[in-house]
Amino acid sequence: MFFRTLKRSSSAATVGFLLLASPGYLFAQNSTAKKSISYVGASWPTFNGDTSGRRYSSLSQIDKANVHSLKLAWAFQTHAATLKSTPLEIGGVLYFTVPDHLWAIDAKTGEKIWEFRRDSQGDHLGQRGVAFYNGRIYFGTPDAHLFCLDARNGKKIWDVTVADVAFGYYISVAPLIVKGLVVLGASGDSSNVPHYIEALDWKTGKAVWKTSVLPKPGTPAARTWPNDQAMRNGGGAAWMTGTYDPDLNLIYWGTGNPHPVDDGLGRAGANLYTCSILALNADTGAIVWYFQASPHDTHDWDAVQTPVLFNAKFKGQPRELLAQASRNGYFFVLDRKTGKNLLTVPYVPTNWAEGIDANGSPIPNPAKEPQPAGGLVKMGADGATVWMSPSFDPETGLFYINAMEGYTCWYLALNKHGQPKDHQGGGYLQLTLKSALLAVDYKTGKIRWRRPSGNGPLNAGILTTAGHVLFTADASGNVLALDPLGGRVLWHTRPGGDVDDAAPMTYQLDGTQYVVTGVDGVMYAWSLTGSL
Repeated sequence: MFFRTLKRSSSAATVGFLLLASPGYLFAQNSTAKKSISYVGASWPTFNGDTSGRRYSSLSQIDKANVHSLKLAWAFQTHAATLKSTPLEIGGVLYFTVPDHLWAIDAKTGEKIWEFRRDSQGDHLGQRGVAFYNGRIYFGTPDAHLFCLDARNGKKIWDVTVADVAFGYYISVAPLIVKGLVVLGASGDSSNVPHYIEALDWKTGKAVWKTSVLPKPGTPAARTWPNDQAMRNGGGAAWMTGTYDPDLNLIYWGTGNPHPVDDGLGRAGANLYTCSILALNADTGAIVWYFQASPHDTHDWDAVQTPVLFNAKFKGQPRELLAQASRNGYFFVLDRKTGKNLLTVPYVPTNWAEGIDANGSPIPNPAKEPQPAGGLVKMGADGATVWMSPSFDPETGLFYINAMEGYTCWYLALNKHGQPKDHQGGGYLQLTLKSALLAVDYKTGKIRWRRPSGNGPLNAGILTTAGHVLFTADASGNVLALDPLGGRVLWHTRPGGDVDDAAPMTYQLDGTQYVVTGVDGVMYAWSLTGSL
């Protein structure tokens, strides 16, 4: 491993390091004393900007009237794999990562400050980002280590092993900081292993609590599995960043699919707590409530998508709400204090469920599960969405999601003993696939407007701002600024390369608002004034 520090001439960067060392600044960025979910402002201090998951910024210098004047401010070439990381902006410094590699760059000029690299074994599928707390940067690795670095220079403070890479575990999630705890979930779908959500002490890296996604044997939840052996096959990878409500002191985290992935014959039942939204006590990790988005999932349609938190009226009454556009094609609205389901509506055409149960969960149709001769399902193989970040705009009251629609044929793959051939137990043939940006009315689940994005998958995240602008990308290689009320294009550019693996973010520095987007291995920053 190595780290490299470069001197900088930028006055903004110098101020940034002074701010990092300032107790007042640290308190403003990290304190939970003010128990409310405020909109993200001049900085972008956590994966989703704030702990609500809304990806809505209160910045408005770039607005609907002037966004057409956006110019390139700077570009930073990583010479690395495709960027899937959302950068953090803290005190004039951007922090972002790909597997095995982390950079700190000047947020005003794009000049590199330091870089950290550590080669590792394990799955290098992607890295979503890092966390910041008290002048430290935290990031996970493909071999399931969690590193803590000094944010000023990239020097290692500690390194802890979160899980064993020999069993297929890895970390792609951007950790969430809650009350001095570094909260994360492990990934790993290459073998039948159980998963969990864990909180570590920010200072030492020692585990404070650890919550299994699989229930304890003998509990009511365990009876949603046919037996303990089937339950021990595992699943439930918690591989996307959750959200947090400081008023309720609850962490909301989505969980992944059960194992075997496609073969559900040997695991009859709902298979809790896989494909669920869990509400966890932030101090203990205890499960306060759960909602299962996909009972008995057999299509790898996990429910790790962002649980978005906002307060708004629902059926005329003010409510504390949680909304998720889940991978299974359904849009859910829950009371985030109790977990009570308020709305379940499909947001793409789909036919895998035969109804909705009393708790608001879709009821799987056995005929649409993988079959030896193939089962045709109206939905793309990857589901209606995967890791792409949604956004909720409180001004429009709309929930925005980049979605996919199509048809897939699903197959069982069993050996001569009727057992799954591997941890998958099946496969699929993608027949058709197209993508679109959807604006969903949270009160009804109806699509208020739809912007087609083209054929093929779309994994771009979304950002909305108080300037009445929506930033995203499409399947044709365009970075877009749209009118959030109707989807009209206000600005676009085509930087070349894969633009739909990362989510845009924004910050304001020395009076200038920047919008940052990752394209292949390049991080681009846009502003109204352009390059210095």
